[in-house]
Amino acid sequence: METAASLNDSGIALTEANRPNEAIPLFRKALGMEPGNPLLWLNLGIAQQHTGDYEEALNSFQSSLDIDDNLSDAWLSMGLIHYELEHFDTAEECYFYALARNENSPRIWNNLGVLYFTETHYEEARHCFEEAVSLAPVYTDALINLRDVCRRLKDYRAAAEFERILSELGRSGGQTGW
Repeated sequence: METAASLNDSGIALTEANRPNEAIPLFRKALGMEPGNPLLWLNLGIAQQHTGDYEEALNSFQSSLDIDDNLSDAWLSMGLIHYELEHFDTAEECYFYALARNENSPRIWNNLGVLYFTETHYEEARHCFEEAVSLAPVYTDALINLRDVCRRLKDYRAAAEFERILSELGRSGGQTGW
């Protein structure tokens, strides 16, 4: 028997397999069973985001927040869309809302750092990447970003140290974390 939970699990698997168009009807069907479930709205929004339907994704994230304003992942996801759309002020607001709900999320700190890096606010970016790495010491994207921002700040000693750590983790070569 299909349940909202089983439909959600299948939808997540399809989204992760880069098949969001197949996932969306499953999330919608699950929402027909549990319209007040904020995680179903969040997962629908993520699938919609993967299809590039940002307007619908934002609506779904807002629906999840209307039910549970404390879902930091919904705020983070909204921030990512606004970042993609180059609405940097709105993206920053969303990241701040996300951090207010989960200040221990390395993903939120890293994404806020990427925003600041993009805006050439390198000191602020460095602080964010350092926060991300302090919370998750082997978070390779944050380490790569921290290395890169240290290079921009001409702190080559710190950049070399992060390069060494990345080499030990097997992730170095001129990649960027975003």
